[in-house]
Amino acid sequence: MMLSAAELEIISLSLKVAMTAVLFSLPLGVGAAWLLARYRFPGRDLVSGLIHLPLVLPPVVTGYVLLSLFGRSGPIGAWLEPLGIVFAFDWTGAALAAGIMGFPLMVRSVRLAFDMADSGLEQAAATLGASPLQRFLTVTLPLALPGVIAGAVLAFAKALGEFGATITFVSSIPGETRTLPLAIYSLTQVPGGEAAALRLVLISAGVSILALVVSEVMVRRATGGGGRT
Repeated sequence: MMLSAAELEIISLSLKVAMTAVLFSLPLGVGAAWLLARYRFPGRDLVSGLIHLPLVLPPVVTGYVLLSLFGRSGPIGAWLEPLGIVFAFDWTGAALAAGIMGFPLMVRSVRLAFDMADSGLEQAAATLGASPLQRFLTVTLPLALPGVIAGAVLAFAKALGEFGATITFVSSIPGETRTLPLAIYSLTQVPGGEAAALRLVLISAGVSILALVVSEVMVRRATGGGGRT
């Protein structure tokens, strides 16, 4: 299965978009999950609902909202453009759309991990004089690490397969925003493009499976489990 330069470019761009989306959303996802798991505050349910809104909204709606806000004439985009930060019709916009679509899955996974973490260990650390930040970094986060890894992998897989919000927000520009799902869709619309589309489908599936396998290995190491024989 020989890949052309254009196909290699599509794969490289897709991986860059997915990895960027996860790297930038992971700290926010961990913070949001910890806040929802550990604190009760007015509007908590509303915040949780807004975080999970991309799961129930049509992806095209999410893409339209992003275009309205971050487009060159949008309230946020017009403010960022003089600073040299552009999202609309750029690969950074594809990463933003992919990160937002995968964010709810990440938060749900990490929040469950925080809920299951033994709060008694945190209290014990507090009695020993550990600050809130020290307790979080040395007790809470290590306990929740398998959930954090699982959430990151789920977000990566979602980012890799994101289509609706991406094509609405940044279109399908070869070499700029045409990720694997967009390229596969474009090839299915071209006579004779079935073979190339099939190659990209197989590669997309292979990358996703590899990510899941790596996730399993990382979770096993984080929990110190080697499995039963």
